[in-house]
Amino acid sequence: VLERAGFMRRHDCRFLWHNRGYRTFDDFLATFRADKRKKAKRERRKVAESGVTFRTLAGEDIDAGLWRTIFGFSERTFLRHGNGHYLNVEFLLRVSAALPGSVVVKVAERAGSPVAAAIFFAGGGWLYGRYWGSAVQEDSLHFEACYYQPLAWCIANGYRRFEGGAQGEHKMARGLLPVAAASAHW
Repeated sequence: VLERAGFMRRHDCRFLWHNRGYRTFDDFLATFRADKRKKAKRERRKVAESGVTFRTLAGEDIDAGLWRTIFGFSERTFLRHGNGHYLNVEFLLRVSAALPGSVVVKVAERAGSPVAAAIFFAGGGWLYGRYWGSAVQEDSLHFEACYYQPLAWCIANGYRRFEGGAQGEHKMARGLLPVAAASAHW
């Protein structure tokens, strides 16, 4: 129907994580082969040793000033890849206020100041990711903010699935599995 209406059909791959009843992040890591588990722990340790810590914030608890900072990180990432961001601060403020509990943000901080963030949307036992950006270049920070932190959050909060987005076979090494996906675009 959408194709007949002029939409372009796209076949792609997205990456999903399924909570198999993990009680802790370490339970999840125990399902990895030893070399992959060691790599994940090393990546997490690098971020911690760099002095970066994380806070989890609900969108409705973020003021306009912090939203501008968080959005700025993401917008710079879009621009670095030659794209304009299709969201804006006003959208994030409005959706957070209108749908409390639907926006989850992982804010990476050093000495109490934000240096990076990943924005997720939650609903129906799923966490959908992620709009990511950073003001610093830190080894493994992207993996921590976009995969390990949200997976640990899903486990702690009883979420069944995490949708990590399209593209990136590197996601498989972090426990997300490829799934065929179709979409239609105007």
